[in-house]
Amino acid sequence: MVPRMTEQLNRRRVWLYPVLLLGGVATGWFILLLTLDTLWGGAGPGLASALTARAGSHIQNALGNLPEVVVAVLGIAITVVSIILQLSATRYTPRVTEMFFRDRTNLLVLGFFVVTSIHCIWATFTVHDHFFPHILVVSTIVMMTGAILVLIPYFIYVFAFLEPERVVARLQKQSLAEALGSRSSIPLRQAHVLQSIEQLADVAVNAIAQKDRIIASRSVDALRDLANSYITAKGGLDARFFALSEGLRKNPDFVVMASDRLTEIESSRTWLEWKVLRQFQTIFNESINRMRDIGQLVAINGRYIGEQALAHDDRAVLQLTIKFFNTFMRTTLNSRDVRTAYNVLHQYRQLAEATLKAGWNVEVLNLAKHFKYYGQTANQMGLPFVTETAANDLCQLCEVAHDEGFEDEAALLDTFLDVDKIPETDEEDKALRGVRKAQVKLATYYLKQGSESLARRIFEDMEHERGERLLNIRDEMLEVKDRDFWEINDRGVNFDYLESSRRKELERFYGWFGHRFTKRTEEKQTIKK
Repeated sequence: MVPRMTEQLNRRRVWLYPVLLLGGVATGWFILLLTLDTLWGGAGPGLASALTARAGSHIQNALGNLPEVVVAVLGIAITVVSIILQLSATRYTPRVTEMFFRDRTNLLVLGFFVVTSIHCIWATFTVHDHFFPHILVVSTIVMMTGAILVLIPYFIYVFAFLEPERVVARLQKQSLAEALGSRSSIPLRQAHVLQSIEQLADVAVNAIAQKDRIIASRSVDALRDLANSYITAKGGLDARFFALSEGLRKNPDFVVMASDRLTEIESSRTWLEWKVLRQFQTIFNESINRMRDIGQLVAINGRYIGEQALAHDDRAVLQLTIKFFNTFMRTTLNSRDVRTAYNVLHQYRQLAEATLKAGWNVEVLNLAKHFKYYGQTANQMGLPFVTETAANDLCQLCEVAHDEGFEDEAALLDTFLDVDKIPETDEEDKALRGVRKAQVKLATYYLKQGSESLARRIFEDMEHERGERLLNIRDEMLEVKDRDFWEINDRGVNFDYLESSRRKELERFYGWFGHRFTKRTEEKQTIKK
């Protein structure tokens, strides 16, 4: 109801109010001058008498100039519209031209200009001294007046129509309508949807190239909205829509795939979601080391699609989303874009938490293994901060698992403890300090929750660690007093921070390491004194 009222209000602002204002000003001014002429020069024949008089020669001369005027108006309209249309099509997507000429308002206004031009030309040859068509003359004047009055509102409408955000919204709306059903054949519907998805991605990529953050964001959001709305309603679609038609198989994104992979996509009914996520990958690759906030937005919207799949029990789409998240991580590591990896892991962990809360245990354990893999890979590539981030995300996932009563909590903890496998170099060993900190942090959480057995498992994994290293880890964690990191970041939390209640459990945990560690602690305190 509210969108309809907003649309009606916009129509009034674009068409009704300007026409009434301009027409009222023109009419008032004309009547004012005509009244002044009447008062100044005495009573004359008046406008009505002049129009009804059978003196066709002067009316014919007057009408003879009208075709030139209305054609000039039409020329101005076409020139302005064509320039704006070409610029929009070049900057964003060629689909703009097709959308423009399919729009009913554009066709009506341009058609009205053409009909008025033809009408004025024919009216000129109709009026003469022996025949005066009153209705024809009045209608000519009215149509000519309307053509001039509507010119400015039409320009306003065209500018609004070609606004990038509206173009993106219209593409998303049309593609969803085609996907969910139309009178077209299924192959034609698939082709239209495929084209719209690619054009939305083109808009985003072009916007990134031109540093247009707003348009790029709107395009990514439109792809997300399309996918989520489709996932919600796909259960009621004809089964033939999920089959890969000949047109789909010829698309570059599908033609390069192996036949068994195409069969898998067809059987899982995920070709549209696969296409959307594939465009996400294209946009993500363009944003790497250029517009990181767009890459982060792609990760956010990828998580939304995964959560939508969870809500509708669509395991195939969730698996697909996970694969693309893994692809995003691989891209960030290969590009050595640490900041984007940090942001992607943040969204990936939230998707893992949602999966855990949905009770999909197998998927949760697989997600944990992915975190472990990319953390270890980052360490081997000399990106220790990514390794530390993955470890802290696994730590938080383990905490959520404990809160939710996750039945495979032990297996999840084992995966976490395996992140810091035996390093191959001294530098890799130093990088894994952050992993140990995350494990110690989890141990304090378990102790606070009364799960000493789980904390003991962490202790057993760490009990042969060098005492000096453990002591340094503890001291570094105790030195962090502020929960918030001193720089702006999306998480806003310092990884090493422990609240007061968990600081007490930290001392308890370290007490398990025995007298040798306690003695080292006392010696260090003596040195400080």
